[in-house]
Amino acid sequence: MRAIPDEDGRRPSPRVNRPAQPAHRTPPADDHALLPDAEGAATTVYLGLGSNLGDRAASIAAAVHALSERRILRHMCVSRVYETEPVAVDAQPLYLNAVVRGQTLLSAAALLGDCLTIESGLGRVRPPGQPKAPRVIDIDLLLYGAEIVETPRLTVPHPALLARAFVLIPLAEVAEPGLRHPITGETLTRAAPCATVRVLVPP
Repeated sequence: MRAIPDEDGRRPSPRVNRPAQPAHRTPPADDHALLPDAEGAATTVYLGLGSNLGDRAASIAAAVHALSERRILRHMCVSRVYETEPVAVDAQPLYLNAVVRGQTLLSAAALLGDCLTIESGLGRVRPPGQPKAPRVIDIDLLLYGAEIVETPRLTVPHPALLARAFVLIPLAEVAEPGLRHPITGETLTRAAPCATVRVLVPP
């Protein structure tokens, strides 16, 4: 786990963890309805990164850099990188996966839009009718504070979060103390080991 200095060169200063607030459900609405409640109120978010095409490690690193350079996230903390088995039915290369924690002033919808822009910029292609196709980079919005977001374009928490060891293991590394799933209440600060999720050992 490593902290990423903000663009001004300073590392995040220690912060006091506040008690978790009750989950707030956001009904389907337009993007403007998902803006933070007050100007300057940052939200802690968790993003899942994945790659199984090309230079996978370079793609993960490039996504982390873009999130910081574009000031999409501040006070970033990145998990270790794991090599994992693909979940697709057809044969595919192994994935690299990691999770990033950070703070954002963006709405959930705007954050999703910026993540999709980064994906496209790094060469992500989405073949029609192939949601599990191999990809150069994948950036999933796992958690947006304690919010429960349900819109035609976005569901948060990520619907498959609790079923994926390749998300839960790196997520537990960067989870703030007391982090729980906003819907089920399950703890996200620890995860069971999994034989198909292995810490990447650089060559």
